[in-house]
Parts: sequence; C-alpha cells; structure tokens
Amino acid sequence: MSKLFDLEGKVAIVTGAARGMGRTHALLLSEAGAKVTVSDILFDECQKVVQEIQEKGGEAIAIKCDISDKEDVDKMISETVDKFNKIDILVNNAGIADFKDFMEMTEEDWDRTMDINLKGYFLCSQAAAKEMAKNKSGNIINIGSIAMGQTGISFPNLVHYVSSKGGVAGMTEALAMDLARYNIRVNGVAPGVIETPMVDPMKQDSSALEGLLARLPMKRMGNPEEISSVVVFLASEASSYMTGAMINVDGGWLAS
Repeated sequence: MSKLFDLEGKVAIVTGAARGMGRTHALLLSEAGAKVTVSDILFDECQKVVQEIQEKGGEAIAIKCDISDKEDVDKMISETVDKFNKIDILVNNAGIADFKDFMEMTEEDWDRTMDINLKGYFLCSQAAAKEMAKNKSGNIINIGSIAMGQTGISFPNLVHYVSSKGGVAGMTEALAMDLARYNIRVNGVAPGVIETPMVDPMKQDSSALEGLLARLPMKRMGNPEEISSVVVFLASEASSYMTGAMINVDGGWLAS
C-alpha cells in the first residue's frame, strides 16, 4: 500500500460500527494500519467485528455507546484514550432511517432521528476534537447522504432523515472552518443507495426498487466497501489538502 494511504500508528473511532457500512469502515481502517474503537449500541455485534479485526492481525476494542447521550460519548472517548493514548480519526457513521409518513410523524420520531443523526455527530465531534487538538492533528469524517437537500434527490417518508443529513452537510463545512487552526480536517461522504440493512424497506417493493435502479447510470446498488474505501482515503495523507468537502459516492445518480 502506498505510504499516502498508510494509517500505521493512527487511532480511529467508528460509530455505528456493528454492521453495514460502519463495520466495513472499521475493517478497512484496520487493514490500512489503524487501531480501531468499534462502537455501537449493539455491543455483542461490536465484539464480533473486533474479533474479525484481531483474526487479521489488527488491534481493536469494542465500546457500547449511544451517541445521543453525552455521558456515553465522553466514556467512549476516555476509554479509547486510556487504551490507545490518543485519537487521530473519528468516523461519524451511526444513524437511523425510520420510514414514516410525514402526516403521521410524531415529535418523538423527529427528535429521535435528530438526536442520533445530528446531535450525536456534534457530541462525538466535539469530544474527539478536544483530544485531537492536544496533538494538533486529526481527521473527522461524517457520513451523510445524497438525500441531504439541494441535490434534486430525496426519498418519500423520510423528512426527518433528509433534514438531519442536510444538517450533517452544513456541520461538515462549519466544523472544517472552526477546527482548521488545530490542524483537524473535517470531510464527509454522501452515499447513494448502498446494500445495507437500512435499505431493506426499499427492497420490499420490487417495482419501486427496479425504478430506482433504472435511474442509476451504474444500474446497481453500491456495496459498503465502496464507501469505506473513500473513508480510508479521507483519513489518510492522500487527502491532506482536503477539508470541508462532501464526496458523493452514488453510482452516478446525481450526474444523471
């Protein structure tokens, strides 16, 4: 592997890492040389990811964390530092997408989505940035979505989700400005339709799925590794002059 992509000696935290894209982020960051904190509310599944990493010769720990809870987030940060002495990379990946008709959406539905998809990113970013600033170096990578507003792409029954991902895009730009003086870079990835449990509701309607895929120039869903490879790029020195950027990885959807 080119030295530009080498993460040897780096320490990464991945939230929502028990399954889907979070799992592959953790695995590929480890393959690139990073020590990884695998974090999620699903602790048993985090431990399985840690075992996968260890079986391949990597180093990782599992930490249960609800990112909408500041006490949990602070504990995740402190346990990572206690184990690995520092934090170099944070991947804000944890999120939910509960399909709900807007007219039936409750305040609780809205608040839960915002607490996890947006407030959670704020809590994790702030806590991690305080550690990164001590070493005048760091990378924060936010997982957004092409359904973030102002793209011409959205999904029905996901007003709360789309609104939260629009907030993630804005947060990425604003954090990049605030944290540049600490040599902390902040970038994001906006996936299109990726083959994870989150898209299972879409797959239940075969005609709707066929219509969706017909709109994609590449005529297929992406796989999690195709997002994780971009995460590794953003975490590495290969992207050293990038901050405040949101990279669309969508099979050409926005270009079509």
